[in-house]
Amino acid sequence: MNLIVDIGNSRVKAAVTDGDGVVAMRAFASPAESDICAMLDAYPAVGRCIVASTGVGAEGVADVLRARGLRVLVMSPSTPVPIGNAYRTPETLGPDRLAAAVGATALTGSGNCLIVDFGTAITVDLVTDGVFRGGNISPGVGMRFRALHDYTSRLPECSPAEVASALGSSTREAIEQGVMQGVMYEIEGHIARLTEKIKDLSVIFTGGDAKYFVKRIKNTIFANRELVICGLNRILEYNAKIE
Repeated sequence: MNLIVDIGNSRVKAAVTDGDGVVAMRAFASPAESDICAMLDAYPAVGRCIVASTGVGAEGVADVLRARGLRVLVMSPSTPVPIGNAYRTPETLGPDRLAAAVGATALTGSGNCLIVDFGTAITVDLVTDGVFRGGNISPGVGMRFRALHDYTSRLPECSPAEVASALGSSTREAIEQGVMQGVMYEIEGHIARLTEKIKDLSVIFTGGDAKYFVKRIKNTIFANRELVICGLNRILEYNAKIE
C-alpha cells in the first residue's frame, strides 16, 4: 500500500492506495502530524509514500513519515516521471500540474491529453505525444467571486451556481452566471482551439469545482476529481521500479 500526500494551496489531501485503487481519502486544513499518523495507524500495511507540495511543508511531513519507517519520495523538479516534460522552467512548475498530466495519460491511455483543473486557480495543460507541453493559469471560480466582492463597494460575495442561465435577472444572479458562464466560455475556447489542431485529443476535467462544468461543457470525455492523487501514485510506483 502507498500513502499519497498532496499539500495544496488551500488544503491537504492524503490518500491510501492499493495498486491503482484509492482505499481511503482524507482532507485536512494543514499538514498536521497527528492527521497523517492517524491514517498510518489505520492502514499499517502502507510501506511507501510520496509527498508533493505547491508551497512549503513537504520536508516536515516527509521527516515524520521517515520516522515511522516509510520509504518517502518528495516530489521535486528532478523527480523522474513516466512522461516527458518540455516545460521551459521546470523548477517553477507546480507538482500538481505535472502529476495531473501523468494521471491523465494513465486514465485515458492516450499520449494526447488536455487537462483542466478547476482548483484555487484554473489550470489548462496540454500533453502531446506523451510529453507535457505547458499550459495556462487563470483565477479559479472562488477567486473570481471574491475579487468582485473585495474590489467593489456594493457587490455581494456569491458562490457557484448549479443551474446555467444565459442572463441573470438580479444582481446576485448576474454575478453567479457572469462568473460561471465566463469560465465555461474560457474553457470551451481552449478546447475548440486545441481539438482543431490535435488529433484524438482526450479532455479531462479535475479539481473541486469540476462538478459544476461537466454538464455545462458537453464535450468533456473524462472527469476525475482525484487526478492529481492518481498521478502521484503512478509517479511513486514508477520510481519504485527504477530504484
